[in-house]
Amino acid sequence: MSTENEGTAVPPAPSAPPPAPVDAPAASAHQGYHGTAAPQTPAAENAYGPRDGDGAQDPASHGAAPAGPPSGAHSSSTPDASWPPPPPPSTPTYGDGGAGHGGWGSSYQQPAPKNGGGRGRMVAAVLAAALVAGGAGGGLGYTLAKENDTNGSTTVSSSTSGGNVKREPGTVAAVAAKALPSTVTIEAESSSGEGGTGTGFVFDKQGHIVTNNHVVAEAVEGGKVTATFQDGKKYDAEVVGHAQGYDVAVIKLNDAPSDLKPLPLGNSDEVVVGDSTIAIGAPFGLSNTVTTGIISAKNRPVASSDGSGSQASYMSALQTDASINPGNSGGPLLDAQGNVIGINSAIQSTSNGGFGTGQAGSIGLGFAIPINQAKYVAQELIKTGKPVYAKIGASVSLEETTGGAKITEQGAGGSEPVDPGGPADKAGLKPGDVITKLDDRVIDSGPTLIGEIWTHKPGDKVTITYERDGKERTTELTLGARVGDN
Repeated sequence: MSTENEGTAVPPAPSAPPPAPVDAPAASAHQGYHGTAAPQTPAAENAYGPRDGDGAQDPASHGAAPAGPPSGAHSSSTPDASWPPPPPPSTPTYGDGGAGHGGWGSSYQQPAPKNGGGRGRMVAAVLAAALVAGGAGGGLGYTLAKENDTNGSTTVSSSTSGGNVKREPGTVAAVAAKALPSTVTIEAESSSGEGGTGTGFVFDKQGHIVTNNHVVAEAVEGGKVTATFQDGKKYDAEVVGHAQGYDVAVIKLNDAPSDLKPLPLGNSDEVVVGDSTIAIGAPFGLSNTVTTGIISAKNRPVASSDGSGSQASYMSALQTDASINPGNSGGPLLDAQGNVIGINSAIQSTSNGGFGTGQAGSIGLGFAIPINQAKYVAQELIKTGKPVYAKIGASVSLEETTGGAKITEQGAGGSEPVDPGGPADKAGLKPGDVITKLDDRVIDSGPTLIGEIWTHKPGDKVTITYERDGKERTTELTLGARVGDN
């Protein structure tokens, strides 16, 4: 399933709506990956839909670079030999509310102030009219109530006000009250002024904040990152490390306060379909927004990008119907006890052009990186600044299929499709083999295999089920390691 990373660019927003009408300049809709145009790559199809390009199939490796085009592929273009592989065309664009992500969402440039009217002024006028109408209605209601009171009204007032009502542990209100002070709105800006808004949450007392890679990608090279808490306190921050393939990043607050309260981390392996979920973020710049839903599915294979041909990230995601929109990216997905079970990262959208060209929003299909995986990645980033990926050491095709992940006949840039002496080679796998299972997980495509491998750590032993010459076989394989995104 391809999804869109919730990301229509919006100018950085205050942590709370302004009390009076203001001009709200419209954000530009141009997209970019790290502020540059994405290179042309051959089209490839994965389990989620066709990719932009000329139609050539683009194999990718889980643990190896993307392989060359299979026979019959258009020869007018050559595959990108860099890692990670470029995303399938219909893959999701990340939802960072515009966070300046080097791609993974739409970036923006701060527009010049407009003279006179405009859409921003119209919106403000509407809001002002609504406030005036509300005030008038309130006054009228009070007058009528007062008159009724003198005529023997039987209305009974509550003995307690809303502020005195006790919220029992486990209620949405109670969970939100504890989680909101540890959730931040992130504004990331590149050196050229492009950027946007996303979300993050306190990971430890040392000031580390976990978020999505696409939220802060624009700011990695000489940019600026700030984090604003619920109480309005704003801190400058630095990117400690980022993992493009996992779509996880860690920033650290400068002069972090001593009273930070990290959010408790749950166990995403124990989550079941139907469990209640609570998402916190800054949809469309509206900080500290809380939405609820359930876990709709587990182990959902998702490949996400900004839809412009940039590189993709792959995850075996938690699916939720909690409302997730641009700006929610990087925010926590909580269970009913307030434990973080995932990082909100992408949404399925009905917008053909993605969030950069349309005002798409939640349709009840949101996807989160399971926290067990994100925790491991974050710890590695804090320790070394670089991600570590598990790998099998073989190039697999990204073409759309339901039959499995096929090991290609040719590797990236003419390299071997199976790394000599690598995990796949030692396990006896060969070009042309079609992997159909990893342990008990059904593998229907290359991206699905990549997502499942990345839920493991280097050194893990897995059972691979594959087909060769029409016969099903199994083999044991010990996953290798690859450091960094390149």
